[in-house]
Amino acid sequence: MKALVNRIIHTSVVDGPGNRDAIFLQGCNYTCSYCHNPETIHRCVHCGVCVPVCPTGALTMELDKVVWREEKCCKYDQCLAAHPNMASAKVREYSASEVMALLKNDLPFIRGITVSGGECSLQRDFLLELFTLAKEKKLTCLMDSNGSYDYTADAELMAVCDGVMLDVKAWDDGLHRKLTGMGSRMVIDNAVKLAKAGKLEEVRTVVVPGYLDSEQTVTEITRLLSPFLETGSIRYKIIAYRPFGVRQPFRSQLRVPTADELQHLEDIARRNGFTDIVLI
Repeated sequence: MKALVNRIIHTSVVDGPGNRDAIFLQGCNYTCSYCHNPETIHRCVHCGVCVPVCPTGALTMELDKVVWREEKCCKYDQCLAAHPNMASAKVREYSASEVMALLKNDLPFIRGITVSGGECSLQRDFLLELFTLAKEKKLTCLMDSNGSYDYTADAELMAVCDGVMLDVKAWDDGLHRKLTGMGSRMVIDNAVKLAKAGKLEEVRTVVVPGYLDSEQTVTEITRLLSPFLETGSIRYKIIAYRPFGVRQPFRSQLRVPTADELQHLEDIARRNGFTDIVLI
């Protein structure tokens, strides 16, 4: 079983508790307007648009396919900005054992791994194998997910997954569809089921004033999850939209929230019983 890996961050302190390695998989079933890494959404179609903008010749066209030579890459990412398909040619196909081999030197210094994307649940079988191998190394295993997969119906995966970091992008189904192309019902159901199972590591909401009703989202999701705070804290990350990496025309249309707007949302979450709140 192999998966397309967009990148691996060796040692991260923002992708779950403690020092962790973060593995970003390629491919997503959402097309969020504010996505700050839209190059992870689709797979490369080998159109070749990225090749002429590469300043070091790391990308070449060979037999109608784009070939990436990582050793030549300067990582300035002009190729990603030029790509019209929300994709990247700078990916590698790895088996789970190959990924674990890449993490080998990090093992003495990390608490666990977090798999993100794109949307990591689209490559579920790879996740199962990777987490099983990671557990053999005494690592904790987390998923950073948009919540479109019914996790609690997959007992086999949940047995090796320590928790899900769940994006709750919008409570309102219509707004969620406007943003992602899919409804919010599965996400909300996942939040409750994961909380009941003790597998909800944290909730995340990106605040985009004037585009999403973040006050409604924070109010409703914290009310819904408040009964589960008695058995343990659930972290809530309230994240300010930022334009970095966002594609046009959204980059110039969307507004960054003010500090007061973020504080107002934190106050709502605290009134509904949340204590572990991080503003980003």
